[in-house]
Amino acid sequence: MHADLQTKAYFTPYGVGLGHASRLMMVAKQLQKLDITSKFSSYGEAVRYLTMHGYDCLAVPPVDLAWDTDGGFSVKESIAKLPHLFANFSRQITTESRYLIEYSPDIIVSDTRLSSLLSGELLGIPSVVILNQLKLLLSPRLREVKAARIYEKLNGEFLGIMWSIANKILIPDLPPPYTLSEQNSWDNSTASKKLQYVGFITPEVRIAEEQIGKVVRNLELDRNRPIIFVHISGPTGTRMPLIKLTIEACKTLRPEFQYIISEGNPKGSTIPSRLQSNGWYYEWCPVRDEIFVLSDALVLRGGHAVLSQAIQFGKPVLTIPIENHGEQLGNSAKIAQIGAGIALNPKQITASQITTGIQEVVDNSEYQKKAAFLMGISEKLNGIENIVEVIRSYLK
Repeated sequence: MHADLQTKAYFTPYGVGLGHASRLMMVAKQLQKLDITSKFSSYGEAVRYLTMHGYDCLAVPPVDLAWDTDGGFSVKESIAKLPHLFANFSRQITTESRYLIEYSPDIIVSDTRLSSLLSGELLGIPSVVILNQLKLLLSPRLREVKAARIYEKLNGEFLGIMWSIANKILIPDLPPPYTLSEQNSWDNSTASKKLQYVGFITPEVRIAEEQIGKVVRNLELDRNRPIIFVHISGPTGTRMPLIKLTIEACKTLRPEFQYIISEGNPKGSTIPSRLQSNGWYYEWCPVRDEIFVLSDALVLRGGHAVLSQAIQFGKPVLTIPIENHGEQLGNSAKIAQIGAGIALNPKQITASQITTGIQEVVDNSEYQKKAAFLMGISEKLNGIENIVEVIRSYLK
């Protein structure tokens, strides 16, 4: 404990996309109620997002893989970037160590960031890592090659060793057999002893009917007709190609359908613009939760955080994962396997496939029943409270 008796937590979310930052922000908010102060470090969009919400966020050198112009994961470009990635990872550790010495936290809470765990180990600071991807899955095309499958297995075991630097590995997911991230987190012998399934890290939904009514009036929605929410998240370069395709798809939905599309750009306008008499477009949607509640179905990527929220709201989904993104492909396949949605193959996807998929998810009530079933399981697990209890156990 510090001389000033102030208990400090140091949060380090992965900087690509906003899911990692948003869930750590929820944990920090709960810790604040216990008089535990917080500081963040990250990079990319996450820095602006956290700062926008009033948190002190230090910037570290970015470490990210490469994405092609069509929104897919680029194996070739990522390999080409490896020297740069390793250099930045080393710089991350150096920068992180300096920040940790200056801040002197009692615990490090990482979300899919390895550099802070290594820095904490060097400095003797306990750490927990929130992780729904213990290993990196290769693309389906690469996994057809036996040598690639062997590499994936060895790489998974190596990463398991590295993540096990943390005192505890917290999986923000449902326990087996309903684990969305099963392909990324099961069968890792090294890390299994430290694993704990804590449930989804999603905000408690308390939205007044008055708030929902205001959104209905502002967007002139008819609650007796199907409402679709297209919420596209992820790395910037992957979003716009799909958004353009979904706009085209939504324009050919049956006339009774209403739709709202969010670009997911934190720098964008919060004022919606009309697309058609039955469609709206947000660059950044400030009433996302209200629209989640109103929607009959969601069109999403395959990110773990947003799929967790879909389950929390009990909504069936149409998922369009990033091409060659092993984690998103695995999450999407699992939710389709359970029966709570449809997963589309992102390779050579067409607007007509999206249109058909949306209408099928709404028309077939079995998807809604499965989504409600998963919601019931998730309600029994409060991920945020479970994580806070784990963190507190290292502060005694």
